[in-house]
Amino acid sequence: MVQVVNLKKAFGPRVLFQDINLKLDTGKRYGLIGANGAGKSTFLKILSGEDDATEGEVQIQNGKKVGTLSQNQFAYEEYTLFDTVLLGNKRLYNAIKEKEELYMSPEFTDEVNNRLAELEIVCVEEDPTYEYDVKITKILEDLGFPASQHTDLMSSLTGGDKFKILLAQVLYPKPDVLFLDEPTNNLDIETIGWLENQLQHHDGTMVVISHDRHFLNAVCTHILDVDYKQIREFTGTYDDWYIASTVLAKQAQADMSKKQKEKEELEKFIARFSANASKAKQATSRQKQLDKLDMGKIEISSRRDPSIIFRQKREVGKELLTVKNISKSYDEQVLNDISFSVEKGDKIALIGPNGIGKTTLCEILVGNVKPDSGEVHWGATIQNGYFPQNATDIIKGDMTLYDWLRSFDRDADINEIRNCLGRMLFNGQEQEKKVESCSGGEKHRMWLSKIMLEQPNFMVLDEPTNHLDLEAIIALGEGLLEYPGSVICVSHDRELLDAYANRIIEIQDDGSIVDFKGTYEEYIESKES
Repeated sequence: MVQVVNLKKAFGPRVLFQDINLKLDTGKRYGLIGANGAGKSTFLKILSGEDDATEGEVQIQNGKKVGTLSQNQFAYEEYTLFDTVLLGNKRLYNAIKEKEELYMSPEFTDEVNNRLAELEIVCVEEDPTYEYDVKITKILEDLGFPASQHTDLMSSLTGGDKFKILLAQVLYPKPDVLFLDEPTNNLDIETIGWLENQLQHHDGTMVVISHDRHFLNAVCTHILDVDYKQIREFTGTYDDWYIASTVLAKQAQADMSKKQKEKEELEKFIARFSANASKAKQATSRQKQLDKLDMGKIEISSRRDPSIIFRQKREVGKELLTVKNISKSYDEQVLNDISFSVEKGDKIALIGPNGIGKTTLCEILVGNVKPDSGEVHWGATIQNGYFPQNATDIIKGDMTLYDWLRSFDRDADINEIRNCLGRMLFNGQEQEKKVESCSGGEKHRMWLSKIMLEQPNFMVLDEPTNHLDLEAIIALGEGLLEYPGSVICVSHDRELLDAYANRIIEIQDDGSIVDFKGTYEEYIESKES
């Protein structure tokens, strides 16, 4: 059990949240949601002890083990994959390693034997069934790491695979209290499904931050909403919270409108009859009613919904895109003799495990990478817009947001440039801040502003939802659904795929593709049947 008592966090005059009192119970899995900058990660760090509160305290029941997902993918470079997972239980790890050293001793003195006995007690306490090696091996294999790879160093892995090992590290000891900040980042759909299954069987207390709606709906029993400088608890999934919060907001607005109307009528009566002796008593009575009327206030939410509207400057002709016999290898085969064509109205979800070649295919389509063989043919009427996976690395320099966007089209209308930034929540003075000061989420919103300004009739989007909050992802799904052009989009966000896709292309392990005409949900059903 976790108790939050009178918690407040402020940075100077800026208050993130205050007067927070919560009881987080065993057996409940809480999704922590809120707009970017509302204080979700800060609150989670305070819960886990990584950060201090300005006021108040967090109380965790004595004897409860706490697990926190590490965000430093490079902290274990010199450890093997197996040992990195074992470090999730540091007391057991230290005991096992010391035992190994002592068994290598040239002499088994009484002191060595006594120490071995002490270490054996530690091992029994931490691993009573002597199954730590079996459990870790299974977790690693479930995550796609064969036994032959378990003694490899962490430094040999890519970023996405390192993150999988960190997930295994925090889940292996089965902590009583689990704190996870964006555990689905860098994971492919298959691994997210595995993680959902693991967390659904977590018996303790869990608090998780995620911008993946499907994930929140799958694992959470409760929602903690960071807004209005408060943290409110709702029972149910993210969708349950969304419905309830929408109803509450409409009720509050209706109540405010009713009170405002009553206030105006009272004020009119008082103004009309206060000077009339025969009506003075009634006017005085109305004034007392007015004085008692509690108008309250409608808090300004920290949530802001972007307006993502993709238009096209010109209609497409009969030919859009034809891919013929594309192959590409690096150290090994990535794409193998891929062919497909895109027709008008196709909105394609490009899916597959991490490292399978999705980004390589996108880069080949837009001409940034040359295939080993095969060709890409774009129709004469096509103007494509590209969202690269490394957008945050590309956007840099000391230009203002306005000047950065204007640099892509010097002839663009000034108001349209400002409108594109405004739709992505860069208003007024924010448009004059420097590009280099922007966060990852802001840079992704900037790139979406760029695509809206360009008005292409075909878009290739590689992981556009990274760094975006839930409101922006929902708006992106709506924008793609309403877009009159064609789309190829790489994403692991299943709610986004469900929102817009009418065709699925999945890259297989051998570099070939499965091309399915239908929605993502229909594709999954076809694979299960």
